[in-house]
Amino acid sequence: MRIGMPHMGNLYIPFKALFQRLNIDFVIPPVNNQRTLSLGVRYSPEGMCIPFKLTMGNLIEAAELGADTLLMPAGSGICRLGYYAKTQEHILHDLGYDAEIVCLGVSSQRKLFGLLEMIKRLSNNAPWAKIISAFRFGLAKLNAMDRIERVVQKARPVEQVKGTANRLFAQAIKAIDQADDYGTLKRVQRDYLDQLNQATRNGNTQPLIVGITGEFYVLLEPFSNLDVEKELGKLGVEVRRTTFISEWTKFSLFLNPLGMNEKDRIHKAALPYLKRDIGGDGWESVGEKVLHAKEYDGLIHLAPFTCMPEIVAQNIMPSTKENIPVLTILCDEQLGKPGMLTRLEAFVDLLKHRRRAKVKT
Repeated sequence: MRIGMPHMGNLYIPFKALFQRLNIDFVIPPVNNQRTLSLGVRYSPEGMCIPFKLTMGNLIEAAELGADTLLMPAGSGICRLGYYAKTQEHILHDLGYDAEIVCLGVSSQRKLFGLLEMIKRLSNNAPWAKIISAFRFGLAKLNAMDRIERVVQKARPVEQVKGTANRLFAQAIKAIDQADDYGTLKRVQRDYLDQLNQATRNGNTQPLIVGITGEFYVLLEPFSNLDVEKELGKLGVEVRRTTFISEWTKFSLFLNPLGMNEKDRIHKAALPYLKRDIGGDGWESVGEKVLHAKEYDGLIHLAPFTCMPEIVAQNIMPSTKENIPVLTILCDEQLGKPGMLTRLEAFVDLLKHRRRAKVKT
């Protein structure tokens, strides 16, 4: 058995650590690029969203590398995600690849236990102690990446030398990937956090704060959104992304005996405008605007073109009483970098004008 999976940000790193510790043959397709997108567009049904197309391209590339077992997120909610795996498996078979897709149930009622049982099957029935140990190490890498990325988001708009935070983040990701024990992982995290803190300039600079919300995949996969976070950093904006995989893991896989979690708070905030789940991340998109409006100067809403839950959220957002500008960016293969940059620059200019107006009053 040789396992492959599609990219979504740096998610392959904790999975790679997990599989290496269980001696499972794991191949990583190339980082998302134009060929990945071209493959996905060519073989996907017309009208499918960019998460389907890019993951389709990744699955083909993994199959080209000999993967016969492919991991793919799946769900049972009101979203086309539940159809992805079966449709993509049919496409792969039509292309001549004898590959099986194993679904990662992101909305499974069994939560963590279901995921661990799936890992046990893939590991040829490895002992539970070994599986749990490997899972914990993968989770530690995931947490380290997200901690560093949060600091990178704060450092980009106030760094002394432009590009330093992005360079350090790329180095940190590589070092985390190479770390093979907890001690090394802790040192890597500490060292790069120190370097990032030293890279920021002193003073009372107060950059604009822009939240980024929207559909899960286009939030977390930079290729799908044309590196919108880096581009905002170049414009002197501090990004507050509403979704990190480590947080999603905590709230979605683990039971919550302490009561309301962040996701529940977001849903409650959205209730005056949206009473129920509409599939995907649409409910969360509305709730994020309501819940965090006072913290942000503006909000960028990322949505795959044709994504119905985000179309619903996009149309609700202008009707909320929270006075915060929202820029919706629809992501697909037609999205061009020059056009997106023009819209970002205009949006940032608007936010600067609003902040100055508030100071005068």
